[in-house]
Amino acid sequence: MAFWGARRWLCRGFSSNPLRVCVVGSGPAGFYTAEKMLKTHQKAQVDIIDRLPTPFGLVRSGVAPDHPETKSNFIELSLLENLQQIVINQFSKVAQHERCSFLGNVTLGSSISISELRELYHVVVLAYGAESDRSLGIPGENLKGIHSAREFVWWYNGHPDGRNLEPDLKSTDTAVILGQGNVALDVARVLLRPTTELATTDIASHALATLEHSSIRVVYLVGRRGPAQAACTAKELREILGIDKVDIFIQESDLLLTPVDEEELKSNRIKRRVHELLSKAATSKPKHASLNQRELHFVFFRKPDSFQESKDRASHVSGVLFEKTVLKGVSPGKQIAIGAGEFEDIKCGMVLKSIGYKSVPVDGLPFDHKKGIVPNDRGRVLSDTSDPSVLEKGLYVCGWLKRGPTGIIATNLYCAEETVSSISEDLEKGELISSSALPKPGRDGLLQLLNDRNVRTVSFSDWEKIDSEERRLGSSRNKPRITYGWPGPQTVKRVICETMPVCEPNGISFNDTPVPREFCQ
Repeated sequence: MAFWGARRWLCRGFSSNPLRVCVVGSGPAGFYTAEKMLKTHQKAQVDIIDRLPTPFGLVRSGVAPDHPETKSNFIELSLLENLQQIVINQFSKVAQHERCSFLGNVTLGSSISISELRELYHVVVLAYGAESDRSLGIPGENLKGIHSAREFVWWYNGHPDGRNLEPDLKSTDTAVILGQGNVALDVARVLLRPTTELATTDIASHALATLEHSSIRVVYLVGRRGPAQAACTAKELREILGIDKVDIFIQESDLLLTPVDEEELKSNRIKRRVHELLSKAATSKPKHASLNQRELHFVFFRKPDSFQESKDRASHVSGVLFEKTVLKGVSPGKQIAIGAGEFEDIKCGMVLKSIGYKSVPVDGLPFDHKKGIVPNDRGRVLSDTSDPSVLEKGLYVCGWLKRGPTGIIATNLYCAEETVSSISEDLEKGELISSSALPKPGRDGLLQLLNDRNVRTVSFSDWEKIDSEERRLGSSRNKPRITYGWPGPQTVKRVICETMPVCEPNGISFNDTPVPREFCQ
């Protein structure tokens, strides 16, 4: 009742009815959507909310900290760091726009529901990405020592959700990574790169400390299909092939091309270059023969059949049983891997699954569990997948939640353009704002509702203080920044509490994690 009373009071205070837009998710899809809305609709007010206190999504927490171009001092940024900073600067300008705001620490489903957002705003765009992982559905998948690559990436990047991972890197010298895409190569690189090089990156301090005592010396990158179908980019492949003191092992027989493979490579320059790099690496002899030498094995034409349990360590993985595969053409330019009935295993004490991200549904949201997306027509959320004419009025989707976990950062730009175009079409038809309807409360209504629920939001100016503190601490250690997994006591004490002088009796909370009161004093 308090919510509805607040809404009536707020509505009486508006003399006009500006377009009010809420974007859920502050990654590339969310920020590109906000940017396009601000440019396309000159009077629109756009609010970006995120469950984390920090913006930018995978641009902040999904980019590997190590780059081969990284210099010992950070006066000059590497190419990748420059590109990353350009994107962040672009998104920062959006958040600083006079008609835009960022509100962190707001969780869809617990802080506020979709139905409440739709009452507060004319337009709600869901762009919260894919925060879970696909499952293999094979025996032994729940054994200890098996993690998703996403969890591992979040762990070494200081993402709040990765703070409790605690991977065991001491008890084994061998890790198997399932998948051969860019994320798979990222985690392999972090496992194999000397920690003296990682120490000058912005890798999370807790991850660096664990990696410094790692026993991992051998990493297997295993793919279902062949080198011609490898999902990584040439740039990522060059980076891992160039790590110092790592021997590369590839079976030359795996590199033989069929006529169908050759047709695939003809039409894809990137895959052709990847195959060339792998072929060159396969013919290069191991250069470093020593006890401390590290090895990277590319294994093709294998699919996991089951995970093996250790006889010495109960409920812990000791290896992966693979079935050999052959390729079968299903359409022009597309081949799938099918089992050949022959099996072999790889012994290991750690497995990282890099087989794809998966979006998660929330209450009140139509969801296609098979595809892992919200059913939509050019960004318009469908109420019924069997009838594209039945739409959820004012509800839209963008990014991985719209199309699945594919593409690069720039892909979200085109995705956002399509969604915003649909919004514009619906506005022109008069389907979103009626001249006789009461104004929507928008930001003021949201803030009042969150305040009533004791949800402490983090503004963009708060984030800038966190950013400044991370950079300050990093510069003292010859690093770009010290990224804290949230909450970091020093960050809370020095930064957030400056904006929150009055604490609750039990302290404050971010991401459902309590911050003890002593950090606020």
